[in-house]
Amino acid sequence: MSGSVRRTTMPSIEIVAKEAGVSTATAGRALGGYGSVSRKSREAVLAAAERLGYRPNSLARSMITGLTHTLGVLVPDIENPFFSRALRGIADAAHERGWEVLLVNTDEDLALERKALSVLTERRVDGLVVAPTDVADRDALQAVVDAGIPVVLLDRRVPGLEADTVGIDNRAAAKDATERLLKLGHRSVALLTGGDEKLRPKLSRPGLRGVERLAATTVGARAAGYRDALVEAGIEPRPELVSAEGFRREDAAAATRRLLALPDPPTAILALDSLLALGVLQALRGLGLRCPVDVSLVAFDDADWAEAISPPLSVVAQPIYELGAEAGRLLLDRVQGSDKRFTHRRLPTRFIERESATSR
Repeated sequence: MSGSVRRTTMPSIEIVAKEAGVSTATAGRALGGYGSVSRKSREAVLAAAERLGYRPNSLARSMITGLTHTLGVLVPDIENPFFSRALRGIADAAHERGWEVLLVNTDEDLALERKALSVLTERRVDGLVVAPTDVADRDALQAVVDAGIPVVLLDRRVPGLEADTVGIDNRAAAKDATERLLKLGHRSVALLTGGDEKLRPKLSRPGLRGVERLAATTVGARAAGYRDALVEAGIEPRPELVSAEGFRREDAAAATRRLLALPDPPTAILALDSLLALGVLQALRGLGLRCPVDVSLVAFDDADWAEAISPPLSVVAQPIYELGAEAGRLLLDRVQGSDKRFTHRRLPTRFIERESATSR
């Protein structure tokens, strides 16, 4: 036995064209997804390519069309169910039109985000869906836009950046959730934002003054909605009840223990995502407290486990998959030449009342 490996020659586009009974140029357009090709010819070319085991040369195709058929996606925390579900929506929208997706997790690290933007730009992605780490840092994203690469912002807006955005009305959703706790008789409601320590000074201003101008993810808008509900109910916001101690589950657990050690602890907590809610529940269990008997809890995002736990979690449900899919579709429209005015899509939320919040 010689041990030599026989290499199989990949059929050329000329062979595919001959098999399909069309010109080489027509076969190239059909396989590359560009130019004008009749439906009959396209089907014949694709069938011939399948029979012959032809695989298109993506580099050659990109040289012809100017497109790599690849989208970049930057998210701050892929372990957060919001972003993993949104990514599924983006990927499905991309695959429907023949595009692939490259994912980068930035870990809420601005330096990592800037590096990722540079790398994806160098790899010539056709467009980017980005959930920015810090919406006040516009320069890196502006450089991408200036380079002619379309950008769609997911969940967050960057003031002054010419880009489509997809999200929800965060201020209204947080206000509604807070009002529901107030109607249950809670007068001391804490807010777990998931923000980091850099936000603490701004979230500690008397009455949460000016928090809506906070340039960081969705925290500012949601904190403003929380404040609005309190003020309209005649309750002075207490900055010590607003947590900016990190976005991980263990951070939320530590924040919950701190809040419940206050001389006048909260009787209810609004957590701004499902990972934070898990941290709250972990802390309550460690302290020997029960939800909602001792502390009521409402959270953003209807995670897969939210209905399965005891008690089932009351949530602000975002249409997460649809947010991702809409971001993907908007981006592909831009990549494929849409010159419509930039749009800010706001999808509706739904409050799901379960058993984690009760009357005080």
